[in-house]
Amino acid sequence: MPLLELQDVTASYASVQVLDGISLSVPEGGAVGVLGANGAGKTTTLRAITGVVRAGGSIRFLGRDIRGLRPDQVAALGIAHVPEGRGTLGDLTVRENLKVGAYLRKDRAGIASDIDYCLDLFPQLKERVSANGSTLSGGEQQMLAVARAFMAKPKLLLLDEASLGLAPGTAKSVYQAIKRLRVESGISMLVVEQNANLAFSLVDEAVVLETGRSVLSGPTEELRTMDEIRRAYLGG
Repeated sequence: MPLLELQDVTASYASVQVLDGISLSVPEGGAVGVLGANGAGKTTTLRAITGVVRAGGSIRFLGRDIRGLRPDQVAALGIAHVPEGRGTLGDLTVRENLKVGAYLRKDRAGIASDIDYCLDLFPQLKERVSANGSTLSGGEQQMLAVARAFMAKPKLLLLDEASLGLAPGTAKSVYQAIKRLRVESGISMLVVEQNANLAFSLVDEAVVLETGRSVLSGPTEELRTMDEIRRAYLGG
């Protein structure tokens, strides 16, 4: 049984239908990419999973249909969302932001250990641990957003455009840290990304969306060899 399974998922904003039958699945311990142009429905897919937008079809997590749950209920089940725009709490320090990520947890020793782990994962944050979130660079804010989501100890991490607005070198270092996080923690991931080269460095398989539909899917190495994928997403 997949950890997460979407079947024929639909979603609309007012009268505008954005998702028109998305299907995908994420296996336990797996990482799946979601590719597509602007407006294809990538971000809306994540919002449907987390309960931010109402959805039709079937969204099952650990075998349970989670449609209709509030975002906080979805989070409590073990799904953490790193949204586009990062959502850094600017008036709190880096350490306080990480503690906010663990607000549902009671294991103080585990929380302290995981903060240390996140600071090791992202050395730039360790250097800025007492700085307010509002003073961080874009890359540091993205690192903090990922680390804060991990602090919830989720079973599934949803990443929305983690490279957006970052310099190429910074984006690459963020993805290298996320890959290390995946390997060392075994956490499952659903990764929305326009930079397919970065996504393919992290995920095992990917789904391509066009105008709200999943039109192509397969293992990363198979997709890399397809002419239409190279032309559209890999600069080939």
